[in-house]
Amino acid sequence: MDLFRKCFQWKDWKKAQQFGYYPYFTPIESEAGPVVEIGGERKIMLGSNNYLGLTSHPEVKQAAAAAVLRYGSGCTGSRFLNGTLNIHVELEEALADWLGKEAALVFSTGFFVNQGVISALVSSEDVIISDKFNHASIVEGSRLAAGETIRYRHNDMEDLERVLKKAPAGAGRLIVTDGVFSGEGTVANIPRIVALASEYNARVMVDEAHSVGVFGSEGRGIADEQGVLDGVDLYMATFSKSFGGVGGFVAGPYEVIMWIRHKARPMIFSASLPPASVAGVRRALDIIRAGDDLRARLLANADRMRAGLRSLGFETGATTSQIIPMQIGKDLKCVKYWKALFEAGVFTNAFIHPATPPNRALIRTSYMPTHTDEMLDEALDVIERIGRKQKVI
Repeated sequence: MDLFRKCFQWKDWKKAQQFGYYPYFTPIESEAGPVVEIGGERKIMLGSNNYLGLTSHPEVKQAAAAAVLRYGSGCTGSRFLNGTLNIHVELEEALADWLGKEAALVFSTGFFVNQGVISALVSSEDVIISDKFNHASIVEGSRLAAGETIRYRHNDMEDLERVLKKAPAGAGRLIVTDGVFSGEGTVANIPRIVALASEYNARVMVDEAHSVGVFGSEGRGIADEQGVLDGVDLYMATFSKSFGGVGGFVAGPYEVIMWIRHKARPMIFSASLPPASVAGVRRALDIIRAGDDLRARLLANADRMRAGLRSLGFETGATTSQIIPMQIGKDLKCVKYWKALFEAGVFTNAFIHPATPPNRALIRTSYMPTHTDEMLDEALDVIERIGRKQKVI
């Protein structure tokens, strides 16, 4: 049988494009701001992870440009061999100091962090204990690891304790959770997770990708916001959201980070983060640490939209973050609504099965401090008008 047979037979994408309901790979023709240009048309951007608006911050752009002029466009090799620059080391030291951890390690992508860390640490006699709503990168890292993965119900601490009790005696245990869950915007109960880890001799890894920069003192994330950053053994975050760049890092005990440096294949066998990205992230870190005003504006915008969407009758779940879903239900109903919003000038993200459970399709929205009240009011007007027309609300 031809290996490519399944590719030629798969027609879902083609049908979606033919009917105009294909919500993916849309080319954006401007920088990632609160308003973008697509096909020459203005769209209010409610589908970006640019949570602090730093992709367009002049100091971040200047730092990135200066790094290109000094170091060139790339490192031409992995961190392990010839791809470590002095600015990589400086960034890692700054990240570790910021979080109060002994060491940090920068990867080329956030996805690689979770792949590399989990697979490097978990051997055949160990167990991964993972929230069912964890990000795909955690799932892939768990698949690569030699040990067993046991999943507990989303944010259900009683179910987590049940799983910990039944984990094999003597097994090394790693509890992994998102801090803020990327689709639903819900927040993990890190204090309870840390307490259960202590009781059942487990280690804790928190993915702060969607909470770093947004919550906590100096933007240290949700574990810091909840007062238990010291109880988190491994702190992971990406640079592609609040930092306005690309890449990711893990921070934790020095000996553990050294193990990961020498055992994490996605780090060892991929090219290192380019100089422009490193320098931009380093400058962004300073802005994040001093960014209380940015955080306050972002969360005020999220509160404004959460109240507005709920007043219109949308089910937004238990989100308390800058990520606000609108539960729609059927996949086709969801993509029809997404298309109408897009055509009316509001960019959102359509999450359909298998990214969501069957009949739980949703429109994901997210916000920035750079959204003005006028932009948000305009978006709400479009959301309401189209929603009533299509009987979504």
